[in-house]
Amino acid sequence: MSIDLAAANAELAGKTPQEIVAWAVANSNQPLVTTNFRPYESVILHMAVQAKPDIQVLWVDSGYNTSATYRFAEKLIKDLNLNIVTYIPEMSAARRNVLMGGIPDVDDPQHDEFTRQVKLEPFQRALAELKPDLWLNAIRKDQTEFRQSLDIVSASKDGIIKVAPLFNWSEADMDAYLAAHDLPNEHDYFDPTKALETRECGLHTQL
Repeated sequence: MSIDLAAANAELAGKTPQEIVAWAVANSNQPLVTTNFRPYESVILHMAVQAKPDIQVLWVDSGYNTSATYRFAEKLIKDLNLNIVTYIPEMSAARRNVLMGGIPDVDDPQHDEFTRQVKLEPFQRALAELKPDLWLNAIRKDQTEFRQSLDIVSASKDGIIKVAPLFNWSEADMDAYLAAHDLPNEHDYFDPTKALETRECGLHTQL
């Protein structure tokens, strides 16, 4: 799949997220939307299935989610009739906890390997097996300093086109969309690869 990134970003500047999702679906053969069922994920998932009801939804389940997150995931999968594909790490959380002594702190030498095992490896395996040509994600530029340097359309190191329809939205925009469409939200969420919400987990810096 070949897209002129500069031209695509110029075309999509000022467009609504729904228009960006529609553009993404129209310009791909095998689109994929990724989720971790963190807060506000119902926004991107609702938009994606409105544009393409059978779009593949990739969830890399680290095995460390909260009970509330798992309940939220099951509700959204059912309510939105998601075509969900779940990938998990090769090693169980219980075994890894024994070998690593629990979740390594971010300054622990084991943290990079922990992140690779629970997030990067299963994600790369999923992309290799599912072979999407376009990856819809929910990143927003107001989330981290790194993301402010990105754009709506970019490309992964493997050449997959990455599209962030919500890139220019604020949390207030997200709240308004949830209310307008009566969508659920869940704030009891834990990412074991991050110490802070403003820290990158590696998916958007390394892939």
